Amino acid sequence: MRPRGTLVLALVGLTALGLSAVWLPSLVPAWQGAGILLLGLAAADLLWLWRLPSPTLSRQLGRTLPLGIWSPVRLDLVNPSRERLRLQVHDLHPPSFATRDLPQPVRLGPMARVALEYQLCPDQRGDFPMTGCDLALQSRLGLWVQRRTLPLPETLRVFPNFAEISHYTLMAANDQLSQLGVRRLQRRGIGAEFHQLREYRRGDSLRQIDWKATSRMRKLISREYEDERDQRLFFLLDCGRRMRHRDAGRAHLDDALNALLLLAYVAVRQGDAVGLMTYGGPRRWLAPRKEPENLNRLLEAVYDIQPSLESADPLSAARGLLQAMPRRALVVLITNSRDEDQEGLEQAARLLRRRHLLVIADLREAAVDASLEVPIRDLQDALRFHAVHQWLDERRHHQERLQHLGVQVLDLLPAQLPIALVNRYFAIKRAGLL
Repeated sequence: MRPRGTLVLALVGLTALGLSAVWLPSLVPAWQGAGILLLGLAAADLLWLWRLPSPTLSRQLGRTLPLGIWSPVRLDLVNPSRERLRLQVHDLHPPSFATRDLPQPVRLGPMARVALEYQLCPDQRGDFPMTGCDLALQSRLGLWVQRRTLPLPETLRVFPNFAEISHYTLMAANDQLSQLGVRRLQRRGIGAEFHQLREYRRGDSLRQIDWKATSRMRKLISREYEDERDQRLFFLLDCGRRMRHRDAGRAHLDDALNALLLLAYVAVRQGDAVGLMTYGGPRRWLAPRKEPENLNRLLEAVYDIQPSLESADPLSAARGLLQAMPRRALVVLITNSRDEDQEGLEQAARLLRRRHLLVIADLREAAVDASLEVPIRDLQDALRFHAVHQWLDERRHHQERLQHLGVQVLDLLPAQLPIALVNRYFAIKRAGLL
């Protein structure tokens, strides 16, 4: 409970009148009368506000929110009293989340109902509590304001950016991944598993044309083949301190999860089993499955993972994976490595390549590429330019060593990861490497 500006100004005026009465004794009765009147009004107004029942409130929003996207939240207020209410409403959202249209002033008539809307933008994935809603109720005369907190416990679940992932998956569902730069490579000859007949498309080979169906339909008809099914895709995800680096306001782990979910969706549609193991931070394990519900299981397993402060150990993760999954699979290891990590990464690659086909997606910071575009004006700029080139040369050397071991390596920026992984997945499927 605190006085509003109206009451403060009235007290200032009363004080000024009292000071004036020191020099003008005739003002003393007026000052005393004004003080008694103000005290009576303030006490009556305070009592009215104290006895005023709080409005009832309910909140409507999705239990799962996408990361970095503005989501609408609706608040329904009901005035249970026969008094007119003036108040301000502020929902107790997680402190780090951005908001629009909060707080909001509200006027409620007797027994009236009002619906308010504001927008919430999460900046982190995971579970976040919302404890209640703050109301600042004004008294009838506007002399007092009382803060009341209505308990409205709820847990928000912030998932990876659904808007971005759904854009990719919708295009995948419409067989239009090529618009994203996802290239469908031509087969070398005809595949072994017939899928369906369809109209001839530019780029189809003559060997794909079904001449009997063409003569029957009086237009060119091609045979369509599908890749071998019942294969396994397994993600080995680094959640260590390297994945805390941020580009364009997002941690590398966020981009890695977006890419992982996109490729998992594509693989499930191809009939492959998808599994997951994390290391270097929170430990999560999902055995490979190929049911359509597997994507939901994957989302539930990774949506709240945050990069840790640990130093990731890929060799230990590789040993655990070999013990848990002996059957051959395509293993996609997503990490952000440095020179000091290369020995452990090579040892992990030597272990995994004996039984699995290994793809290592090694992320690098956008600041590295940006530093090469800075004009060279002095000695310090020149030294930085050559130091970056030396670091990139050493990085390429380590990647060549991994390729010599039979590992497929992707060296790319986090934003390039989703499309690069899908392209590599399709290339491996069409080459029959699994």
